[in-house]
Amino acid sequence: MKDVDPPEQPAVQDAADPAASRSVDPLDPLDAADSAPTPPTDRRRRRLTWGLLVPVVMGAAGVMFAMSFQTAQGRDLRADRDLPQLIMEGDSRVAEKASVLDGLQKEVEALSKANAPTDDHLSGLTRAADALAAPAATTKVRGAALEVTLDDAKRTADSLPDGFTADDIVVHQQDVQAVVNALWTSGAEAMMIQDQRVISTSAVRCVGNTLILQGRVYAPPYRITAIGDVDRMQQGLDADPSVNIYRQYVDAVGLGYALHTTSSTEFPAYSGSVDFQYASPIR
Repeated sequence: MKDVDPPEQPAVQDAADPAASRSVDPLDPLDAADSAPTPPTDRRRRRLTWGLLVPVVMGAAGVMFAMSFQTAQGRDLRADRDLPQLIMEGDSRVAEKASVLDGLQKEVEALSKANAPTDDHLSGLTRAADALAAPAATTKVRGAALEVTLDDAKRTADSLPDGFTADDIVVHQQDVQAVVNALWTSGAEAMMIQDQRVISTSAVRCVGNTLILQGRVYAPPYRITAIGDVDRMQQGLDADPSVNIYRQYVDAVGLGYALHTTSSTEFPAYSGSVDFQYASPIR
């Protein structure tokens, strides 16, 4: 009798394999996506995209490295980011150039006066310049003076009473301007801020907690000194509304405010440029 092979048994899944025991629902789009093979054209498209993208990224990185190397020239690029150091270096250059300008202006003045007697036109210009020297602050001036000192509060922001912020314990641009305007209004004849003579085009600007005046940078305390009638100028400060607001913060958070009088002091002549950079006179 011919032997008959037993019927083939169905393969038994390994119960230990959770992936093999999970049923596939043909109506589930996620299951259908997992079970569907990736078309060959999609695979070729992906390989082509990466093959083009990688060289572009590497090329861009190479260009950036080359630019960084060319800019650095062996120096540390991070060192140039020290803003306070850059400001101090710039301030030093401005002071040096101002000194050179002062010397050149004195030479021009001496030559003009020496040649004025022999040149009628030059003589007329010299007389006109002498008449305008006092209001233009291009000559020295001496007299009784009142000095106002403004300073930041000697405390930290976390020690402030409720309702006050860190901005309330530093001197701002408007505080310096308030004192300057009050002094001019009450009859100041000449003025200095820090070590610079103030003229009609002088502008007080603050950046952060520093003051910029005619290209120079200063840190507090700020000293504003005016020559004139001392009693009248002091009364003008006491009556000025903006100065009074500042003095309220002096009492509240400890901002610095001090007055000092001198019987006689001398201001140097202004020696900077008087040319307009952002405006022109109306003719």
